[in-house]
Amino acid sequence: MSSINRLFKHTFVYGLATVLPRLLTVLLTKLLTEYLPSREDFGEVSIIFSWIIIFNVLLTYGTETAFFRYFTETKDKSKVLGTAIGTLLGSTLVFVLIAYLSLDYIEAWTDKSADYWKWVIGVLAFDTLAVVPFAYMRAQGKAMKYAVIKMINVIISVGCSALFLIWLQDIPGLREWLPSDKIELYFIAFFGASSLTFLMVCKPYFSKWKFDLQLWKKMLRYGFPILIAGLAFAINETFDKILLEWLLVDNATEQVGVYTACYRLAVGMTLFATAFKLGVEPFFFSEAGNEKAPQLYAQITKMFVILGSVALLVYTVLVDLIKPLLINEEYYEAMDVVPLVLVAYLFFGIYQSISVWYKVTDKTKYGAYISVLGAALTIGMNIILIPHIGYMASAITTCAVYGLMMVTSYMMSRKHFAIPYDLKNMLLYLIVSISFTLLFFYFFRAELGIGSWSLYLVGILMTAILAGLIWTREKTFIKNLIQK
Repeated sequence: MSSINRLFKHTFVYGLATVLPRLLTVLLTKLLTEYLPSREDFGEVSIIFSWIIIFNVLLTYGTETAFFRYFTETKDKSKVLGTAIGTLLGSTLVFVLIAYLSLDYIEAWTDKSADYWKWVIGVLAFDTLAVVPFAYMRAQGKAMKYAVIKMINVIISVGCSALFLIWLQDIPGLREWLPSDKIELYFIAFFGASSLTFLMVCKPYFSKWKFDLQLWKKMLRYGFPILIAGLAFAINETFDKILLEWLLVDNATEQVGVYTACYRLAVGMTLFATAFKLGVEPFFFSEAGNEKAPQLYAQITKMFVILGSVALLVYTVLVDLIKPLLINEEYYEAMDVVPLVLVAYLFFGIYQSISVWYKVTDKTKYGAYISVLGAALTIGMNIILIPHIGYMASAITTCAVYGLMMVTSYMMSRKHFAIPYDLKNMLLYLIVSISFTLLFFYFFRAELGIGSWSLYLVGILMTAILAGLIWTREKTFIKNLIQK
């Protein structure tokens, strides 16, 4: 169990590095919904961030995962580091040059001001260049350093955003120097945070480079399916906002803003799944040669399902207490999407754990196939359903897509890398947790009244039943984990 113990430690530290910054970032949602002039403006920001996520994938093209793959098995670590750094530096410089020369075309195509994009391009460049240095920290086990720098980045982002949106424009001497558009001010703040973060991690760029052409070709071949999978994931994750703007007839950008604000209320499950991924990915590779690896992977997935099932129900019960802290009241109309997005991210977390089989066997093309399948379903379902049910279509689609990807990955793993999952119990916990979640939110919440004591008593009872069921069936498993 020592390997699982190490996983817990890394996941805890990476969890802090993820959860605390993301919690601060979520405060930005509150800040933006409070201080941007309209819901339409928040929609504008949301759509631009959707494009940022897509371009983050395109600009890194699987280099981070390829770096982990070859760093763990190559004796000359500096060669792997130098090759990864060199390829991202070259491609990023080309991107920046082309993007700045094409600002007018980008503005015309996206219908978003070039004044926004000139800062966004800088954010994309610095974030891309920081990918390998951050991956290098994780590969070296420098979890605390990683966590501290991530925290500093978010503190700067939140602090600058608050400063620019709330106070600076009221200072007479600065008014003539600052743009009046608060959306542009917001992206200026993010540009400052990204550039300062890069300065904190840029040391590897000034080390002695050992670029290896053959290794570069191997990394590209390994990373290409990751690029396809990542691009498909970005579509699954964020393209719905873009499609909403394209397909809705009335107040499209405003509806994107409302949907995005409530989508972000699912931050609890999102953080849980992301922290788990950050902790588990290096662990999966490091344990790939262990003869007990399949058993370890099965235990890890079971841990995630148990914790995730409880977290899903608890967060749903508490979401009406949490929402005033995260978004402005005028955005509450899209609350019905929250449980669906929570379930979607639970499915996604399980998918990430199950998908170890294609990463450790170098069969990353199957990850691309699964993600492309999900992306096709995302686009197809949204196009069909959005004109009829609006943003609920996007929430339903997100849930369906991640569920399909989870099941597909499991079915394929049985053929390529058999892992002895405790499928019977995991399915039981998922069915009970999801059923209780949907029943609580869509039935009891309406019947008993939002915020009523009777509603929370029902939530506590449901949580106790779920926890009791898990404890009864997993007492020995849980005790072993606690003891270790």
